[in-house]
Amino acid sequence: MFDIETKKKVLQDTDLFVLDMDGTFYLDNDILDGALDFLDAVKKADKDYLFFTNNSSTSPALYIEKLARMNCHITRDQIMTSGDVMIRYLKSNYPGKSVYLLGTQPLIDDFRDGGINLFEPEVLVTEGFVPADTTNIPDIVVIGFDKTLTYEKLTNACTYIRNGALFLATHLDINCPVKGGFIPDCGMMCAAITLSTGKEPKYVGKPFAETVDMVVDKTGYSKERITFVGDRLYTDVATGVKNGAKGVLVLTGEAGVDDIPKSDVKPDAVYEGIGEMGRLLAD
Repeated sequence: MFDIETKKKVLQDTDLFVLDMDGTFYLDNDILDGALDFLDAVKKADKDYLFFTNNSSTSPALYIEKLARMNCHITRDQIMTSGDVMIRYLKSNYPGKSVYLLGTQPLIDDFRDGGINLFEPEVLVTEGFVPADTTNIPDIVVIGFDKTLTYEKLTNACTYIRNGALFLATHLDINCPVKGGFIPDCGMMCAAITLSTGKEPKYVGKPFAETVDMVVDKTGYSKERITFVGDRLYTDVATGVKNGAKGVLVLTGEAGVDDIPKSDVKPDAVYEGIGEMGRLLAD
């Protein structure tokens, strides 16, 4: 689909590679072939890389620990999540507003550390699932990839949104790739809430401009010299091609070659995996 020269040119024209993680750099707990070789090739070519994951269920600190177990050692400034983008978005646009967060404990901790005013329901849903108290609702409901989701949390979120709370979400991924298949992700949870409330969320992770803006602000690279690398057309690749950067697809996760003709998102290049990118960059 893409000749070798096109693949090489995309790599040569890139100063910063923004790397997806699960399905791109590793799968579940196993690093993918050639991933570390790619990072070595990036360094030798005097280029840079940044890890970015839409998965907001785990904190950057825990991702750093996970990568270290794969012999990939990075610092905090080399990783960003959709949770980071949401924290930045809230502080920039809704400073001091109360936020009801559907998220795992690591995300809750990051929001607190980031200075977000988290809302604690005064009356939780009780047995029998009576809706939450509507006399005291948060300004905003934020949905993350909540692997601790309960019916109680879901009911509270729907009640607050139905009664006027702003509906935001960290990312739109419908499924999260794991060994042997996929598990439901943030986008699925938001779809359920939308079906119940009739309200659509605003997303801020990949593929939206808020993510690109944060990457540019954090790294100083121009959009034209940034390439987003990932296994999904509608998030990873779309982040680049729809926001003035580049987006390339690796075939080690969700999307395959057959998905490209059916998508309105066309990658700047397609690689078998990050290992092939490393080999071509080294050449």
